[in-house]
Amino acid sequence: MTLPNYLTLTRIFLVPLLVVILLTPVSEDWFGIERYALAIIIFLAASLTDILDGYLARKRNQVSKFGTLFDPIADKLLISAALIALVEKHLAPAWAVVIILGREFAVTGLRSVAASEGLIISAQKIGKIKMWAQCTAVVALLIAAANGTPPVSNFGWSMPTFRFWEVPEVRTAFTNLLNFSMNTDDWRVLGYTVGRGALWVAVITSIWSMYDYFKFFLAESKNIKKSI
Repeated sequence: MTLPNYLTLTRIFLVPLLVVILLTPVSEDWFGIERYALAIIIFLAASLTDILDGYLARKRNQVSKFGTLFDPIADKLLISAALIALVEKHLAPAWAVVIILGREFAVTGLRSVAASEGLIISAQKIGKIKMWAQCTAVVALLIAAANGTPPVSNFGWSMPTFRFWEVPEVRTAFTNLLNFSMNTDDWRVLGYTVGRGALWVAVITSIWSMYDYFKFFLAESKNIKKSI
């Protein structure tokens, strides 16, 4: 086992811990840390291992079959667990999470089919944007949920309002931000607004990137058939 592989395994083992902390009503404080704050720390630590394992594997020439197989699995477990937990905590609409996770499984299946036909579908830039949007949404919404339900009047709606500036709490938070007089509730409101916005970006880029993947696969498949 190499260091990159250990980092991948660490990410996998952090997933159940993240779920337990978010969804188990045992205590609001874990190890003296507020549960949502600890969840953010764990999620960011797990996300960091995602960056490090690939970087170290390439730098040390330690790319392995184990890493190739389990790295994407670990990624999907982490983001799936985080998003499903957000739905359970009424922090994210279920329809958005279904689209995001559905895309993940669809693209994974497509890559498997493509590999069986000798095609390599590499990651795209839009996929990177999707990943960062997902991470931003998770962290921002967990910040919004710290110390209770985010104090936003449209919280819990299946679709957040596009005209977010009409939400009184959001207007107040932005006003206080400009006046350098932010309080805890203002930060939570901004976290909610940023999180829901990032979730929209994740949904749009999920659909967009899935379309690009399937378009590329179908085009390459036709080219292969023509060359035979």
